[in-house]
Amino acid sequence: MKASRLILPALLLGIVLGVLFHSDEAWTATAVSICAVITDIFLRLIKMIIAPLVLSTLVMGIAKLDDLQSVGRIAGRSLLWFLGASVFSLLLGMALVNSFQPGAALHLSELVDKASPPASGPPLTLAGFISHLVPRSIFESLSQNEILQIVVFSLFFGAACASLGAKAASVVQFMESLADIMLKMTQYVMGFAPLAVMAAITSVIAQHGIGIIGNYGTFMLEFYLALLLLCLSITAAGRFLLGPSVYQLLGMIREPLILALGTASSESAFPKLLEQLKKFGCNERVSGMVLPLGYSFNLDGSMMYMTFAVIFIAQAYGITMPLHDQLVMLLMLLVTSKGIAGVPRASLVVISATLATFHIPEEGIVLLLGIDQLLDMGRSATNVLGNSMAVAVIDRWEKTAMYNARE
Repeated sequence: MKASRLILPALLLGIVLGVLFHSDEAWTATAVSICAVITDIFLRLIKMIIAPLVLSTLVMGIAKLDDLQSVGRIAGRSLLWFLGASVFSLLLGMALVNSFQPGAALHLSELVDKASPPASGPPLTLAGFISHLVPRSIFESLSQNEILQIVVFSLFFGAACASLGAKAASVVQFMESLADIMLKMTQYVMGFAPLAVMAAITSVIAQHGIGIIGNYGTFMLEFYLALLLLCLSITAAGRFLLGPSVYQLLGMIREPLILALGTASSESAFPKLLEQLKKFGCNERVSGMVLPLGYSFNLDGSMMYMTFAVIFIAQAYGITMPLHDQLVMLLMLLVTSKGIAGVPRASLVVISATLATFHIPEEGIVLLLGIDQLLDMGRSATNVLGNSMAVAVIDRWEKTAMYNARE
């Protein structure tokens, strides 16, 4: 049985165990300490895969960009749309999570001292962020999981590989193999997620009681409201650029949307989505190029979720993030999320790396494990909608450009 199918049973079991341990003070401390060991192991496993996963996937992606030279106009417009959509998703998520304050009700500030100590050093500023970007040694950055520095090195390394072409083919092939290995390792690590979910929920309820579950429900409702606003915004942009035909598009992609929602996987909707876009009238050359790119660079729902999650965890621990820190966080998420897009549970890896950068207890990620599958349903469907709109808009731009050229 896949680990994702065990998440809900593990969540329910954790609730039951948490209630039992909460009612018996003699067992509470023991249960919490055992659960802490389990969640700590899971967090260490996530940290173990972050650096090689980001390095291999980002280098491989950049090194293969030379394949887009023959279709540079489509690629350029696609990336421009993806960048705009990602920035909008991040900003909207930041604005809404600050307005809703879903994490404030958890009151976990007393647990900050019990969490793993934050990294030493001064608070992160924009100037510090810029100066911290360039690694002194890639090996030092890899050993310390300095995600920003790994991204910078990967961009330079990938660009150099792309420019050398055949001379760097063996290195690119090695990175592709390494990426495949890390993806498989990620699947193995996420296989422990149900156990971590059970331990996390048991610990939280054992300490705070069953009433804390209501706060999770509030968080989910507010996140889905945010996704609804994002979907309406994407549709509005499509209506402006495509006209009334956008409603026909929405009708035709209904089945892929339901498939993504039900399976919590936007990848599962890819074949059907490609077929429906063709029926809508999109050029196969455009949809065949833009859609795969979108699955790596245009995950609007996932972008919003990562913003929501990081600030939610900070709120839960009573940590205030100034505006400039949040803007730096958005820039970091904008870059790092592109490096491991398409990885199973990639958002958890990115969130974990971001928490460490901003000195937020990384243990906070376990607060999301129990409901991540339910949240993934909504963000996967949003990703499908965003990519569908991107293909339709860019196809319209291409047809307009070709018509103008003939004139």
